[in-house]
Amino acid sequence: MIIHSGLITREHRSASRWLDLSFEVPPGCAGITVELTYADPAILDIGCAGPAGWRGWSGSARRRFAITAETATPGYLPGEPEPGEWRVVLGLHRIPPEGAHAQVEVTLGPAFVEVAPPAPLAPAPRPVRQLPATAGLRWIPADLHSHTLHSDGKLTVPELAALAVSNGLSALAVTDHNTVAHHAELAEVGDRYGIALIPGQEVTTDSGHANAFGDIGWIDFRRPPAEWLSTVEERGGLLSINHPLSGDCSWRDPMPLRPPLAEIWHSSWWSRTWGGPLAFWRSWGMHVTPVGGSDFHGRGTDAEPGNPTTWLAVDENAYGPGELAKAALDALRAGRTAISANPDAPVLLPVDGDLMLLGASGALLYGPDGSRYEARTEGRLPAAGPGGHVLTDHEGGMITLCGNP
Repeated sequence: MIIHSGLITREHRSASRWLDLSFEVPPGCAGITVELTYADPAILDIGCAGPAGWRGWSGSARRRFAITAETATPGYLPGEPEPGEWRVVLGLHRIPPEGAHAQVEVTLGPAFVEVAPPAPLAPAPRPVRQLPATAGLRWIPADLHSHTLHSDGKLTVPELAALAVSNGLSALAVTDHNTVAHHAELAEVGDRYGIALIPGQEVTTDSGHANAFGDIGWIDFRRPPAEWLSTVEERGGLLSINHPLSGDCSWRDPMPLRPPLAEIWHSSWWSRTWGGPLAFWRSWGMHVTPVGGSDFHGRGTDAEPGNPTTWLAVDENAYGPGELAKAALDALRAGRTAISANPDAPVLLPVDGDLMLLGASGALLYGPDGSRYEARTEGRLPAAGPGGHVLTDHEGGMITLCGNP
């Protein structure tokens, strides 16, 4: 057993948000088990890297993890523990003034990994709402922010997929924190349940979260956010700023270049009359494509998947889960999005250069140039140029919004 023990102080936190604790793994090691102990009110995150690269992250959701050749704790990559120098990485998230006594125990040898619960039966899919679209495209309902047991969620990937299908979604981005361990499951589970599961990673620090979309490998959250963007783009993915005005998870990092997406509608937007998210969008730039996400972690803790719903205008010929996942990324890349409160709520859609309003009337339409006028009836409306459009009710409460590429 290898033990690291000591007092973590505010000076440590000021010097770096991350503390590396190294240990050596000999050839032929059957497994690695790591256990972290510390006392509240401190909050420490934990993960690890081996000689071959990043192996996984628990954040503060777990204080124990194990890795073997065949399996690993959710959030970690299975595979034979390669010999050489490994590092336990502690995230110094909250350190009280008196400091935090912490101990990390590393055990080398046979390791116990929890067995996942059996996968649920595939539910019958709900009919997808038929919405007007530009020729060659069709709208699908999606949720672009969700979590599983691979980070701090409560459900397995199959359980989450089954719930999303039950809620009427055609696509779901699975965006666990600082890990891509869940990516290995997505294609098979998507095929089994008939839903496009979009690979994602919520790149997470205590000064901002961002979703990296695409099967692009792991993004190092310890690097500056500007590097997140350049790395994601170099690998062919898309980066979205998450819940920019959401309590202690608000976005507080400098970003010289704007990512192409921003999570304007997040489940933390409890009152639609609060104009903060729309004010952020206008100041950040309404040319940035808006997306929405439930940030689902588990029933009883968050909004259900699909609340809100991000509608994506995808290739009308893309139907299989794998094809649809790629088509969803293409739609995001092209800026073809609209957001409603849920799959059945009023929606404002960009179609053939104009807008189509469905399910609402007597509302105010705001354009990217600051113009506004009353949308007396549903149907076709003129767009006020390219960029974001917002529909509000007579009290100023947001009803629906969309991009306009």
